[in-house]
Amino acid sequence: MAYDIEDLFRSTGAILKGHFQLTSGRHSDTYVEKFRLLENPGHTEILCCLIADHFRSHEVNVVAGPTTGGIIISYEVARQLGVRGIFAESADGGRAFGRGFVLNPGERVLVVDDILTTGGSIRDVLEAVRAAGGEPIGVGVLLDRTGGQADFGLPLYSCLPLVVPSYEPDACPKCAESVPLTKT
Repeated sequence: MAYDIEDLFRSTGAILKGHFQLTSGRHSDTYVEKFRLLENPGHTEILCCLIADHFRSHEVNVVAGPTTGGIIISYEVARQLGVRGIFAESADGGRAFGRGFVLNPGERVLVVDDILTTGGSIRDVLEAVRAAGGEPIGVGVLLDRTGGQADFGLPLYSCLPLVVPSYEPDACPKCAESVPLTKT
């Protein structure tokens, strides 16, 4: 069954317009409040099914994501693939697997996340996977704000590639127009 993925985001109020400071520190006129989407299990299941189906033939052993939104996504994608789902938490300037999560040497790991803006969280999880002895085999995200420009050296799948410009604060057109800033 075909779905209008952008409509899933818009119908839940997950795509917002205005002047926002993103988690990365950059500014944008569009913000994606993923938890407006993730609070709906049916929508989350649909999007995670797209990721799972895309990587089904890649012999995934484990799905890993970063805290916080990545926990939900890693669980659901793993459930649909019939494998383990784990998450990496912030640790020492990067991320690490705690809570007893272990990767066996050579386990094939699909890394997932909610929104891709700069790729920092995904890179941290990829490093944690490698440090734990796993083999990253791909990256899946719900929404890619880079329009496919992020390069992790692995296959990248996005349920919704959405080109949304973001700016350093000193180059932000909304700041230049004195539009009030919303910190996310």
